[in-house]
Amino acid sequence: MDLRFWINLLRAASHREEGQTMAEYGVVLALITLAVIGVITALGTSIFNKIGDVVTNLGGTVPTP
Repeated sequence: MDLRFWINLLRAASHREEGQTMAEYGVVLALITLAVIGVITALGTSIFNKIGDVVTNLGGTVPTP
């Protein structure tokens, strides 16, 4: 194994993109997770308010979240 072998090995390793792809998947997964959490939070608040309206119309009292 000479120096030229090691230089070629380092060049080949620098051109691989598997690590970059995994990092991109991680970023996309994080963004999707944040979007899902936001949607669930918004829906939960909306559903709570609608149920509160029904309870109020029926003459009950609405608990605070």
